[in-house]
Amino acid sequence: MRILISGASIAGPVLAYWLTRYGFEVTVVERAPVLRKTGGHAVGLFRPAMDIVEKMGLIDRVHAKRTGTERLTMYREGRKGSIELEIGRLVRAISDRHVEIMRDDLSEIFYDATRDAVDYVFDDSITSISDDGEVTFERGPAGRFDLVVGADGLHSNVRRLVFGPESSYASWIGAYLAVMSVPNHLGLDGRMESILGVGLMVGMYGTAHMDDARALFLFRTPRPLDYHHRDVARQKELLRARFEGVGWEVPRLLAQLDSTPAFYFDSITQLRLDTWSRGRVTLVGDAGHCPGPAVGGSTSLAVVGAYVLAGELAAAGGDYERALRAYAAEIGDYVRGARALAVSAAKRLVPGSAFDLWTLAQGARLVGHLPTGLVRAASRLGGQGVRVHDSITLKDYSAYEVAWT
Repeated sequence: MRILISGASIAGPVLAYWLTRYGFEVTVVERAPVLRKTGGHAVGLFRPAMDIVEKMGLIDRVHAKRTGTERLTMYREGRKGSIELEIGRLVRAISDRHVEIMRDDLSEIFYDATRDAVDYVFDDSITSISDDGEVTFERGPAGRFDLVVGADGLHSNVRRLVFGPESSYASWIGAYLAVMSVPNHLGLDGRMESILGVGLMVGMYGTAHMDDARALFLFRTPRPLDYHHRDVARQKELLRARFEGVGWEVPRLLAQLDSTPAFYFDSITQLRLDTWSRGRVTLVGDAGHCPGPAVGGSTSLAVVGAYVLAGELAAAGGDYERALRAYAAEIGDYVRGARALAVSAAKRLVPGSAFDLWTLAQGARLVGHLPTGLVRAASRLGGQGVRVHDSITLKDYSAYEVAWT
């Protein structure tokens, strides 16, 4: 069975790894000319995703690249003093097993684990997909595939070609995210500093194995902003306008917008499709399941979704119609739970009012003083679905593995 995957970031290489382990012939096509190294931002892997990484024999490499961010210092606009929080205490209330890692580092680890067994085609993109699996490309020759998988992110080209415009499925949940690479002028290592105000949050963090640091911006707007997701100049203009006049390190960070080597900006948007498959085409990762960047655990969801899709294809003996039904049934509750959690998290991370800001500050103080067991118990009582990323039980597909070459 020949399978084409569009996208070589997270879900694509994980899917390719497991499909190859089950004996499928896999090609990955990636629009970028080389593996993307755009600076990236920190992402979290929760217990099920970590279990999959361990099955792949990559746990030591992932641990070696963890950010090591253990402490958070929070300032509030117009208030003196700070709030100190041990991040691990909060994370342990959400998941029994967790690692934070830079997205680019994780992508490179997955790519290195598959590059010798998978046919990667860079600097090309799909232009059409027929009902019988005929695929055309911008540069390469056309080919026929038994299944095409869109693993090409929130603004998926595959989804657009087969399911229609993004506007039909995207649901903006009220906020925006920007990340940029900046010099580590605060000397941050294992620590994040941030300032919160009504409708905004700015943070800065560094890690032991990065020479620079990352600046993170989250902010609310009353209505969606007018820009194209590839118009970087417009995105920087919007960011400057929103954070003009904010104190702390913000003026210094904004002054580096034009010189930063890496910049990312996007809406915090969910995808709400009623199906992730159509004919010989299916979606995985943010292309189909995105609960919202930075708030919904989308990286863990991408790893789990890729593992399940590959496993169900193997279990169905290549009967893609049966496999895709099983794939949807297996991860459906997890996807819906992640969506619900993301909406709640977006409201909490970016306070919409002075009262919300006060509540967030008091909650951070409480987490910092309660025993970990009580923090976990409180999270179960006060935040329905907060442990959604540990809720899925992974099936064992090892019986379908073939010799690894």
